Amino acid sequence: MKIEFVEKDLNAVKADFELIFIEAKSRKQLNNYKDFFKLMNYKGEGVCLDSANKRLFVELKGLNYEDIRLAFFTAIKSLERLNIKSIKSQSVVGSCVVRSFACMAEGIGFANYKFNRYKSEKKSSTLERVLISKEEINAKKFSKEEALIGLNRGEILAKACHFTKDIVNEIPQIYTPLKMAEDAQDLAKIYKSITCKVYDEKFLEKEKMNAFLAVNRASAYPPRLIHLSYKGKNAKQKVVFVGKGLTYDSGGLSLKPADYMLTMKADKSGAAAAMGIIKAVVELNLELEVHCILGATENMIGGNAYKPDDVLISREGVSIEVRNTDAEGRLVLADCLSFAQDLKPDLLIDLATLTGACVVGLGEFTSGIMGNNENLKNEFYEVSKKSGEYACVLHFNPHLRELIKSKIADISNTSSSRYGGAITAGLFLDKFIREEYKDKWLHLDIAGPAYLEKAWCYHSYGASAAGVRMCVNFLIHLLRKNK
Repeated sequence: MKIEFVEKDLNAVKADFELIFIEAKSRKQLNNYKDFFKLMNYKGEGVCLDSANKRLFVELKGLNYEDIRLAFFTAIKSLERLNIKSIKSQSVVGSCVVRSFACMAEGIGFANYKFNRYKSEKKSSTLERVLISKEEINAKKFSKEEALIGLNRGEILAKACHFTKDIVNEIPQIYTPLKMAEDAQDLAKIYKSITCKVYDEKFLEKEKMNAFLAVNRASAYPPRLIHLSYKGKNAKQKVVFVGKGLTYDSGGLSLKPADYMLTMKADKSGAAAAMGIIKAVVELNLELEVHCILGATENMIGGNAYKPDDVLISREGVSIEVRNTDAEGRLVLADCLSFAQDLKPDLLIDLATLTGACVVGLGEFTSGIMGNNENLKNEFYEVSKKSGEYACVLHFNPHLRELIKSKIADISNTSSSRYGGAITAGLFLDKFIREEYKDKWLHLDIAGPAYLEKAWCYHSYGASAAGVRMCVNFLIHLLRKNK
């Protein structure tokens, strides 16, 4: 679907259907169509279709960025089954013009996403173009350049999210560690500014990544350590993302109950998000050096599976007592974070569907932000609020750190208490962060929003590409801040 900015008033734009937004506060448009609204008993909430005049009235709850995304998403979803090719709309602008246009494009893009490759009957929409007029609902002034920059950014972010969703939604019989490596290599073929290196199990053995290798031990597929890199023009900062890429997680010998095993194809969401992030970074031509380190493996069962009571020696030389093989993501991340720090990052961010405890604590729609640097965590949180993603800062404390001490090793992979599991998992990862990077590291637990078995807000059933928008927006923020 093509989104176009048209330098004409709405009445001068030709299209098959027209969107009219009803602002929740003023609802001034209600008076313009009062006879029709009286007939339809419409008071400005939700949507109202006027098929005779080819108009759709859409509630606009406010001019916050999330309101703009949701209004455009709702409009497109409401019209997608009609036999029309084009829609026209006024512009909707909040406090920042560029960000507002990005939100319009995101809302339209998210409405267009479907994962239906395994449906025998695929329903397609005839809608091809959305034309956004220069006419703004509150007569705010803005330039064409601002509008085009915003629409371009929003389309890039939406497509990066779709790319990520396709990876997360893909089924485990297809999406193995080898498939993830293939996708990473394909990304580098499409974007010549991306370099991809894929390392096999022999390299992992040479690097003494024994925690990562242990998790993979019972899988029929070999593990892959994937390194994607991009260096933008005039790059002055190096940002490294580390993604958990468990293409399937059975729980290992600490086997998950059947209900909890379902949806575990989504345990690769962190690595998928990292790939989506670097895709967006390249398309936006951000003046940064960005690396993605992805740990791709499965956690399966078998006679050679790693066991509770094992002790693993990580790449950092830290010994780990295994008390639960279902706490495997942190083992993969421990070795991947070690590898990532060799790149000497200015900022290190890991993304992982790490703990069910984070979902219990924050709900299904919110990611946890953890780390040692309070200012960095708070700064990331403030940016995340504008990105459309929900997040919450979780604080480390020394009392929880006591819960992951081991009697026989340097650290245990699970806590001795059932409480505070998201934070103790973050503290486990902190054990593998070197002193010089303690204040440069953020851990994002995306277990809640990464994959939901229901549609919510402007997200369809399944993957939501959690982490992509808030991380890309944070990178844009860093560039502005350091100009």
